[in-house]
Amino acid sequence: MFVDSHCHLNYPELVAQMGSIRLAMQDAQVDRALIISTQLETFQGVCDLASQYDNFWCTVGVHPDEDHVLEPTEEDLLSRIAWGKVVGIGETGLDYYRLNGRSYAEMEWQRDRFRVHIRVAQQAQLPLVIHTRDASEDTLRILAEEGEDGRVGSVGGVFHCFTENWEVAQAALALGFYISFSGIVTFKNALQIKEVAKNVPLERMLIETDSPYLAPTPHRGKTNNPSFVPFVAQEVAKLKGIDVEEVAQVTSLNFENLFKKTKEIF
Repeated sequence: MFVDSHCHLNYPELVAQMGSIRLAMQDAQVDRALIISTQLETFQGVCDLASQYDNFWCTVGVHPDEDHVLEPTEEDLLSRIAWGKVVGIGETGLDYYRLNGRSYAEMEWQRDRFRVHIRVAQQAQLPLVIHTRDASEDTLRILAEEGEDGRVGSVGGVFHCFTENWEVAQAALALGFYISFSGIVTFKNALQIKEVAKNVPLERMLIETDSPYLAPTPHRGKTNNPSFVPFVAQEVAKLKGIDVEEVAQVTSLNFENLFKKTKEIF
């Protein structure tokens, strides 16, 4: 019924509980999950989990905030696509939140890395999983410069764990991207995100946990996991004045339409 479109089940605190997490997912009617890659060094674990379970898939990529890891080349990413159930490229994008004393110019490595991921996605014809924090202008600009403008040849993707304003959401939608909401949308003070969720068309929306982070209300402070994604759907339904079953059905269909390879038999 529900799909968690973005989680990090390879993290040790979740791997250790995999049996109980899968039972909780079943009880909560969460029937699929996408495990997101953040480093080349840990991709094997991501790939192994996706290959082990028929309702898990994965991506390949290096998170923009990882700055002391193997720097991915196009060849590195392309070669790993064939390792297992890889259905997307990322998590990629830009993050200027933690500059740690560095200047804008000194973050060029991050912009270069982002372009590598975009070009790999286009070569592989797989969607992008976009992370952007305090960097929306550059994120949108680079996507457009690299041909991700919603026209023929674009692969599109999703702006995950969306935390920006409605203007940024509109720009992302205009480029052909989906918008994904995490447990943040359930937080009482997340008024801007709630407003965006009201306005994003349901047919362009995904839901996620980003677990083990950002557990939704009423589980704030706990270790998040995919069985909590229905709470995100319930908040979206409340904001839009529709039934949660409709949110589940449409976001699940959106997931299949974006990550088309999840419909293949492995």
